[in-house]
Amino acid sequence: QVQLVESGGGLVQAGGSLRLSCVASGEISGVQYMAWYRQAPGKQRELVARIWSSGNTEYADFVKGRFTISRDKSKNTAYVQIHILKFEDTAVYYCKSQRINDPTQYWGQGTQVTVSS
Repeated sequence: QVQLVESGGGLVQAGGSLRLSCVASGEISGVQYMAWYRQAPGKQRELVARIWSSGNTEYADFVKGRFTISRDKSKNTAYVQIHILKFEDTAVYYCKSQRINDPTQYWGQGTQVTVSS
């Protein structure tokens, strides 16, 4: 199994920046990707960004250059940097991972990001 723990959320003013962290532990060999999702109140959970084991990245269309996903392999940690925070970025941000040849999807407990106007 893979355990994921997110951190870095909080209350931020609109226009500010934030960096979220996701630390992976457990059976992390063979991790295919690490991804960030978010879920706003009353809305479905949606993909924000993903970084593959190759280092390739992908982003949701709404990111529009404000989000940057990265990783530090030595720390088994993935990050997402969010710039120019908007009120609509308010959501619980979740980390997700999956191992190669393993259909199990691993999720963290989430970290709340609240953007104030």
